[in-house]
Amino acid sequence: MSSLVIQGGRAISGVHAVSGNKNAALPMIAAALLTSEPVTLENVPDIADVASMLDAAKTFGARIVRDCAAGTVTLVTPKIRSVRISRELAARTRTSFLFAGPLLARTGRASFPPPGGDAIGHRRLDTHFAGFRALGAKTVAGRKTLRFKGALQGSHILLDEASVTATENLLMASVLAKGRTE
Repeated sequence: MSSLVIQGGRAISGVHAVSGNKNAALPMIAAALLTSEPVTLENVPDIADVASMLDAAKTFGARIVRDCAAGTVTLVTPKIRSVRISRELAARTRTSFLFAGPLLARTGRASFPPPGGDAIGHRRLDTHFAGFRALGAKTVAGRKTLRFKGALQGSHILLDEASVTATENLLMASVLAKGRTE
């Protein structure tokens, strides 16, 4: 067993500001599309994935005010202008797929190329598809395009795998669905 011994000779003190977590910020950026009201997020990290998600939100119609020094982002999306994301934007971050739920909830449609992003390994999307179908959406998985369409209805959903991203996407899709989702 190894150990690390710190011999200082003086008291440790001070303040260190901790940046927000991208795994919290990215789904919140997507969730901001669920409303036409302004949404302000605080302690948002200044990283490439956040910038990519904000660029994607703009293509859907979000107006964005970002203050990197303060760590805040305000998104306002009075009207969804598009339900499609470019291949280039989708390739920049895998979490761009989190916009599928809010777009489907708000407009009844969403169209995406397969998501890109990190190379951690194979990450299934069929759990998202099964959940969207359980909510009443029609899904089409082409080689180059993933499409979702339909008015959503609350439902009982049991995922066939533990998937944080699918859970986030389905929770967001369910927010505006008629009825109750469990």
